[in-house]
Amino acid sequence: MVVMTLENTTKLGCTPGICSLASITPLAQQINCLDIGRIGDICVRDIPQLVGARFASLYILDEASDILHLQKNNHPFLINHIVSLNQTPASPMVMAIRSKELLLINDIDTHRKPIIKKSQRKFCANYTANSCVIAPLVCHGRVEGVLNLSEKTGDEAFSCDDVAMIELFRQLLGASIGNIKLFERMQRQAQTDGLTSLVNHRTFYETLERELKRCQRYGGHISLIMIDVDNLKKINDNFGHRGGDLAIRTISRRISECIRNVDTAARYGGDEFAVILPNTSLSDSVIVAQRMVETVASSPVFYDNQQIDLSISAGVGQYDGSFCPESITSKSDEALYLAKQKGKNRVHILTPATV
Repeated sequence: MVVMTLENTTKLGCTPGICSLASITPLAQQINCLDIGRIGDICVRDIPQLVGARFASLYILDEASDILHLQKNNHPFLINHIVSLNQTPASPMVMAIRSKELLLINDIDTHRKPIIKKSQRKFCANYTANSCVIAPLVCHGRVEGVLNLSEKTGDEAFSCDDVAMIELFRQLLGASIGNIKLFERMQRQAQTDGLTSLVNHRTFYETLERELKRCQRYGGHISLIMIDVDNLKKINDNFGHRGGDLAIRTISRRISECIRNVDTAARYGGDEFAVILPNTSLSDSVIVAQRMVETVASSPVFYDNQQIDLSISAGVGQYDGSFCPESITSKSDEALYLAKQKGKNRVHILTPATV
């Protein structure tokens, strides 16, 4: 195994020539984008052509789980779609990510740090050559993914010039993928509530308007559940705002546990939530709302070794495409108010006659 960096490839005189730079420039411009699909295409189509590699694969790292997810590959056979960084013994790809340095493996059969047995290489029979280049994609010191290149055409080893070119590309790729992840984080932050991670008030109305337009075009109904935390002021008075925040976070999780992936749960206000249920009957929506009420009531939390009992009230209504978003939230809010008036910790149904 050889560890290669841009510095030592340059010292060895392995820098791309003028012709190579002419090929690099247009690709560098294409890599500088927020389109992971385009970047994946460049990694498995254009870069392999430049360095004479038959096979290429691009993995993106999920730092929260320490798992690499396969983004794009050109292999005609099956390869791993996910790779854990916690595997033992560490594979060459995991070793490269831990070192953050490009790895050139001339012969994987004689690789010794650690020894990679054929029994550990699930797809080794698919390869005819033993050399490969593993390039961690790094941005500001953080690994964002990895590009693997193998099977040098003509069964040759990857040259120093090949490695120098890959080194240049891995830095460009790392920066672009890092920018994509940053952009996605900023988008999520703009759309979600910081305390609960549910969608925020603005995103709720955008989603509600979109669902109503779908009802106008294709017919059907949506249901809306408006939810209010019971006695939040009392919780804040007794346990402080940290205790109140704990109550809100816990209730938001319980609400999320009771809905489908196609439903949208939002933090509508300070102590109020809203849930949009597309293509859901009123009777089914009532069942969901009642499940939420029961789940929250059975889930007290503890703050400073003291138990905080939780409960919510909910108002449920069903609507078609003739309603506007403001009208829907107003009517479901009326149902929520009646649930509070009747003693809290309950569901009030807005019947079709009252809508």
